[in-house]
Amino acid sequence: MIAKAGIFFSLFIGVFSLSTSAIFVRAANASSAITAFYRLLFTVLILLPFLLLSKKNRTAFLGLSKKQLGLGFSSGLLLAVHYMLWFESLNYTSVASSTAIVTLQPLFSIVLGYLFLKERLGKLTLLGCLISIAGCFIIGWGDFQTSYRALLGDLLAFLAAAIISLYFFIGQISRRNTPLIPYSITGYMSSVVYLGLYAFIEHNSFTHYPVSTWKAFLGLALISTICGQFIFNLLLKWVSASTISMSILGEPIGTCILAYFILNEGINFQQGVGIFIILVGLLIFFLPTKSMGKNKQALNTVKFQTQKYP
Repeated sequence: MIAKAGIFFSLFIGVFSLSTSAIFVRAANASSAITAFYRLLFTVLILLPFLLLSKKNRTAFLGLSKKQLGLGFSSGLLLAVHYMLWFESLNYTSVASSTAIVTLQPLFSIVLGYLFLKERLGKLTLLGCLISIAGCFIIGWGDFQTSYRALLGDLLAFLAAAIISLYFFIGQISRRNTPLIPYSITGYMSSVVYLGLYAFIEHNSFTHYPVSTWKAFLGLALISTICGQFIFNLLLKWVSASTISMSILGEPIGTCILAYFILNEGINFQQGVGIFIILVGLLIFFLPTKSMGKNKQALNTVKFQTQKYP
């Protein structure tokens, strides 16, 4: 079976890498559409050799059914909308608040899993989830006392959280019978098309950006996406979307720390309390082995030999 320690380590790497997203977005001197466009375009270019140089992946990609392609295109659209909403929210509110709110994905993932996949969470698991969500609310609560502009940013981030939950939900379904590379490239490439068309309609420039912005685009692709979101797509073969979304609740912690050192955005007492509460909730969610043993959706490990591909 897949070692739980390996899954936990992969989740940690994925969450930490994803924590850099807001930092790179702030560093990029470009519109939300262009930033998202180049993030995913560079991601596709990085993954393309794994498709072209692997006969197994090429065969699987060329053999994708209409249903698999439809799920891939749908996930790409959802991802494009998510990035547009979230990147735009960073123009109105703080990095810490935006990231805290956009990671409220378990609110939606748990409902989707319950309604459509009959997933049930144990009492301790659910308690841990609710505690971590409360921590995210505490981090973002300051904006409710700041301005309408900050509230708009919070609303955009909240909508982005709902959209990305649907993205991972579709991914959980699609990854049951679709290899990682064909699934990822189908989704990312369709996102590139959607975002490119939107940027073109909005008359955004695709060139003439400073070197620092191109570095930010590359960082978003290589670190935030390949080492972050791509790892989550990989784990969806063995772990539920609810567990992935729950893990991402740790993202505000990494983002707050990075924002402190890189963007000089201080961590106040309220954010510190929120970080501590998130950690307590994550500990409760992942620690109880009995709950995990009974609950497939909490940590749904399967035997490697039963899978044809990652």
